[in-house]
Amino acid sequence: MNRGGGAVIWLTGLSGAGKSTIATALVDALKPARQGVVLIDGDTVRALFGGDLAYHEAARREQIGRIQRLAHWLGGQGLCVVVAALYAHPELLAWNRANLPGYFEIYVDAPMNLLRTRDTKGLYAGAAAGAVSSVVGVDIPWHAPEHPDMVVDAARMDPPAETAQAIARRLRALMAQTRAAS
Repeated sequence: MNRGGGAVIWLTGLSGAGKSTIATALVDALKPARQGVVLIDGDTVRALFGGDLAYHEAARREQIGRIQRLAHWLGGQGLCVVVAALYAHPELLAWNRANLPGYFEIYVDAPMNLLRTRDTKGLYAGAAAGAVSSVVGVDIPWHAPEHPDMVVDAARMDPPAETAQAIARRLRALMAQTRAAS
C-alpha cells in the first residue's frame, strides 16, 4: 500500500468466510490514519447495478469485472479501496495484481464445514437440497488464491476488529518498507 497514491486491498474467500465483516472492520481501522478509505462489497455492487446479473460463472466474472473497474478508478484517484469479493479465478486475480494500484490480496480461508454452519444466506443448505444452483465451492469451482499477500484462517480467526487491526499493522509495515526502499 503506497502512502500518497491509491491502494486496493482485495479480500476474497467463499460465501460465509467473513470477507465483508473483516472488510468493514478494516475500513474502520484504516480511516484514522488515512483519509479517503472506501469499501466496495460485492453484494452492494450487485444491488447498485440493479441486481441485473445472475449467479452462474459467466455472470460472476462480469460482476468481478465491474468491481475491478471501480477499484481501478477509485484507486487511481488516490483512494484506499477495500474490496470484499467472492469469485476468485486465477486470471482475474492476476489482472488485479498487474493493474490495481498498491494491490494487496487477502485470502479469508474457511473450511466447508464451517461455512455450512455460518450459512446465513442459505446457499449451502439450498445447494444440498437441490433448490439452489451456481454456488461457488459447490457447483461452480472455487479457485483459492495461489499467492495471496496474507491468509486469514476463518476457523481460528480473532474477532473481526482484532483481525482488521492485524491486517492494518501488516499494511503499515509494508508502507514503512516501501518508504525505506525509496
